[in-house]
Amino acid sequence: MLHRRTLLATPLAALAAPAAAQAPRPQPVAKPDSSFLPYIEGVKAEALKAGIRQATLDSAFRGIRSPNAKVIELDRRQPEFTLTWAQYRQKVISDARIARGRENFTRHRALIDQICARYRLHPSPLMGIWGLESGYGQFTGGFNVIESLATLAWEGRRAAFFRAQLLNALKIINAGDIPAARMSGSYAGAMGQPQFMPDSFLRFAVDWDGDGHRDLWNSTGDILASIANYLAKSGWTPPLASAQQLDLPRGFDPSLAGRDKRRPLAEWARLGIRPRGAVPGEAQAAVILPDGAGGEAFLAWHPNFAAIRRYNPSDYYALAVGLIGDAVTGT
Repeated sequence: MLHRRTLLATPLAALAAPAAAQAPRPQPVAKPDSSFLPYIEGVKAEALKAGIRQATLDSAFRGIRSPNAKVIELDRRQPEFTLTWAQYRQKVISDARIARGRENFTRHRALIDQICARYRLHPSPLMGIWGLESGYGQFTGGFNVIESLATLAWEGRRAAFFRAQLLNALKIINAGDIPAARMSGSYAGAMGQPQFMPDSFLRFAVDWDGDGHRDLWNSTGDILASIANYLAKSGWTPPLASAQQLDLPRGFDPSLAGRDKRRPLAEWARLGIRPRGAVPGEAQAAVILPDGAGGEAFLAWHPNFAAIRRYNPSDYYALAVGLIGDAVTGT
């Protein structure tokens, strides 16, 4: 990201990655496991110099004696194929996900309204991201984040990135936000219900409930406020949505489509494109054809579509966030 995580941090994101991003990944030369503990000692020395307490290091690395082979296996077998938009949509936008989202939207409506008012955000992207990232808290990953990040930093394919994430994770523990034993996440270190990487946690996580801890695992207020803060600081601007589905006029030139080919709505209107609802004519938008000419079409509003893509840089992901969020909130 990017700040939060790479496209390859979760299986969902990997499925959504564009074909151009699926270049062969160089595999690092296998290292003897005996080099792992000396590597960890080097990390500890760097962390101590950065102000991390020895007690934090003792708790964070307790029981970690060797690299996690499962983490390396998952990192190396990430899918090389690309789903079409139609396949991706069918896979992630399910009746069950939307039903669970509606239950949570109803249960937490007062809290969601407070957070959206504070961050000037519509509930739709909030509910869409929460649903896509963890199924509203159902799936957050069961890996020890310190062990996973240490394994990936030592293994070497993206050593600098994961070493920096490991040091950031130690800072989170050191600040008292989460005990080391409870810092669980994906095999690549994405944490909690919003699936923040440690650097994004440090930048965007919010202690909404005021208990002195930014708890992205169990505190619904902290979870939703952190997602909202991420979007707000990524440029979300009310009152527009992120995207809406549309019917293209007959004879529309598909070469005009693409997220970077933005035009004021007034110009799109002259080409026969009419969005739902009242939208200012100067609003900037792009036509997105995720499966190319003949498939579904969307009008993506700037800068809100871009704000969601900063959370995860995939058009599929950004479109799915809007569709799930709109279905959940009745937008």
